[in-house]
Parts: sequence; structure tokens; C-alpha cells
Amino acid sequence: MSTSFAWDERYQGGDFQFGQAPNRYLESLVPWLRPGMRALALGDGEGRNGAWLAGQGLVTTSLDWSPVGSAKAAALAATRGVALETVTADASAWAYPDSSFDLVAWIYLHLPPADRAAAAAGALRALAPGGLLALECFTPAQQGRRSGGPKMPELLWSRAIVEDLFGGLEVLELLEGTVALDEGPRHQGHAEVVRALLRKPT
Repeated sequence: MSTSFAWDERYQGGDFQFGQAPNRYLESLVPWLRPGMRALALGDGEGRNGAWLAGQGLVTTSLDWSPVGSAKAAALAATRGVALETVTADASAWAYPDSSFDLVAWIYLHLPPADRAAAAAGALRALAPGGLLALECFTPAQQGRRSGGPKMPELLWSRAIVEDLFGGLEVLELLEGTVALDEGPRHQGHAEVVRALLRKPT
């Protein structure tokens, strides 16, 4: 099972394991974004998504359980001249503030089922009415591919899991299929993912 210490080791050094550019799916959601929105980037690692959201004018919090990752996220934001709040915490145990975010970005955050459910419940509480949840995660079809993702099947996502955990949200987009990843050394090549854009009722 992955630990924060394992991710600390992975993030040591100057290289960015998943690149410095944002996730392509998140980047494609620019038409939904506007300056001043409050955003939470969950499992943000070295900050590529959080720093990018901050660069779009969003008031952004980057959460990750790796202190090394959080430090690199803060440094990345600083080099871009953008403000980014970094929080080092376990996404399954963080005290999510009620109705505090207009966007929650859940990009490649893979947790054991009980932790996943706890984090999802927290994300739902944290979403403000009308807020958006954007998600991209690996599905079971990813097993055997070398383009990234966890080795343990129970950490993988599916459309059904999205519907189960976030069934109270309006579905704007929910797709499973093959994408081409080019995100640093650890996400390269064709991959099997689920993508979702969901909205909390007002």
C-alpha cells in the first residue's frame, strides 16, 4: 500500500514525476472556469494542477499528504508568481470546510475503498451549491498498461463508482475510455480512464 513516505521519496529531486503542465482534461474545462472561483486540487502532488488553476485566477488550495510534494507545489506556484495555499493532509481524513469551494479537482487520486468514500464525502461537503467536481482516474482496463496507475485493483475507478459516490450531483459529463497521456515520466502512452464533470445542485 502506498504511503506518504513513499511519495516523499518519489518527489525528491528536481524532476516532476507527472510534469509541470496541468492534466489535459482539467485544462479542457477552461470554459467552465472564471477568476475568483475557489478551487481545491485533491492529491495535487507536486502542484501541477493547483498552480495551473491559480494561474487561471482561481483562489486555489493544493492538498497532498506528501510534505515534499506540497513544498514543490508551493515552489512551482512561486516561480509562476501566483498565490497557492498548500495543505499537507490525508485526503480521507482532512476536515473539509463546508460549502467552501466552487471547484474540486480530483485528478488521479486513487485510495482504498473506505478512504475513497471518506474523501468523496468530504469533497461533497466542501462543494458550494452550483460547484463543480472534475475527476479523471484510471479504470480496471488500465491493468497491464505501462502508462501509469496503481497496481492494486481495488484502487481503480469506474463509471459505476463515480455514480455511487457522487450520485447526488448533476452529471454534465461522464465517460470511460482510452486517452493518450503525456504527463511527465510516469504518465506516458495510451491509458484507460474515467472522466467526470459533475455539478452540485443549487
